[in-house]
Amino acid sequence: MVELNELRDNAGAHYRKKRLGRGIGSGKGKTSGKGVKGQKAREGVSLNGFEGGQLPIYRRLPKRGFKNLFRKVYAPINLGTLEKAIVDGRLSADATVTEDALRAAKLIGSGKVNGIRLLATGELTRALTIEVSGASVAAIAAVEKAGGSVKTTVEKRIKPEA
Repeated sequence: MVELNELRDNAGAHYRKKRLGRGIGSGKGKTSGKGVKGQKAREGVSLNGFEGGQLPIYRRLPKRGFKNLFRKVYAPINLGTLEKAIVDGRLSADATVTEDALRAAKLIGSGKVNGIRLLATGELTRALTIEVSGASVAAIAAVEKAGGSVKTTVEKRIKPEA
């Protein structure tokens, strides 16, 4: 039977960290194994990307692309999704389907979007009045075929002719 005072870790299971800067007799005294002075001997130095004075790779490679800071992001909503939400009782077929109603029905995520765009995937079997930021031509045609109407709140930009 093992007594409490005889309990030990397995050999090599516990590694004792080397204590730095505790005198020359410790083997890691004075400069604590960091050599002599300089940037790398200091604490918290990271030299990622430094290539010894050579032009770094991130400056040698060409820059590509463009990020538009003023880009508008529209959340897509499909006709089939609207139909399913009405069948499930999350949306009312009698009231106007607005962006606020779609958010309340949790059909649009809570992320930052500038509006909602109606797309024609799926089928719509009932007449709906829909008010969204934008809609595809096919989606507008499908809603009007079912007897409803679509109103878009964002005007379509027309490129000026040269």
